[in-house]
Amino acid sequence: MWRPDRADRAVRGPFRPTMRDIDPLNRVFADSFTDRYSRDGLVGVRVPQLNTQVWRYAIEDAGDGSMIWRDGEGQMVGFNMVHRSGTEGWMGPLAVRPDRQSEGLGSRMVQTGLEWLRAHGATTIGLETMPRTVDNIGFYSRLGLVPANLTVTLVHEAARRPATAPDLLSAEPNPARALEECRQLTETLSPGLDFGRELALTRDLGIGDTTLIREGRRLAGFALWHSAPLAAGRAKDEVRILKVVAESLPVFGRVMEASRASAAHERVARVAVRCQTEFADAYLHLVRSGYRVHWTDLRMIFDGYPQRPPREGVVMSNWEI
Repeated sequence: MWRPDRADRAVRGPFRPTMRDIDPLNRVFADSFTDRYSRDGLVGVRVPQLNTQVWRYAIEDAGDGSMIWRDGEGQMVGFNMVHRSGTEGWMGPLAVRPDRQSEGLGSRMVQTGLEWLRAHGATTIGLETMPRTVDNIGFYSRLGLVPANLTVTLVHEAARRPATAPDLLSAEPNPARALEECRQLTETLSPGLDFGRELALTRDLGIGDTTLIREGRRLAGFALWHSAPLAAGRAKDEVRILKVVAESLPVFGRVMEASRASAAHERVARVAVRCQTEFADAYLHLVRSGYRVHWTDLRMIFDGYPQRPPREGVVMSNWEI
């Protein structure tokens, strides 16, 4: 249990975390979200600590946007992982140690993240929170965030006997060229958006892969996914899709079917995709294809930094790790 020195309530930061900070990050994360669930009425729910590799991905993906704050004893009191994919910026996870909440640190952390994203050219800025958590929605609204669409997590069993092996970035003879194809496709559909860092980091850390869909030799769609378990000490059991880019709804369907084959290739039980409900046709395609609703999150957007729909096709970007 945290027992900070009551004589020094100062908070210092932000500092950039290192791999040595993963243990305290995990403690603050688990304690804060367990406390949040308890205050929402889910008494007895204990949020597990995250896989070390997942934290490494979050820290390295955020780069200079990964921020922690410390108390007078040097103990971590809060953190905010601030991510940017070209002109798209988002925050998460972020948490304040339960004994230091209601002191203004949460507002300071969010405002610092907003300033960092502004300074780095983000034109879309937001985060996601649980729809049932009215305290969080009110808190973020007072800071200038506006409720937008739901993000619905849907799940489907892995393909039982895939007709063909999935086309994966890890198997490409020229991965640099494939990464550039992914960048160009994303830029064509959503100018300013760039998932290149996430794709390369996922490959380098070995925590997932990217499924590619081609029309002849031309890249028409892809899905970036992780299969490393989220919770520490657990076996991997699903493919979690973080980004989906498809030039059309039919290509989106092919991407999702190939993702089920990728789950079978990974020898996990299911695939999960976080679908932004602004893509109504894609959402209905998933439901009609047998995907089941598993979880919901509320996307909130900073006033003046709106989401911009793709020129065509489907571009889904997960705002959680």
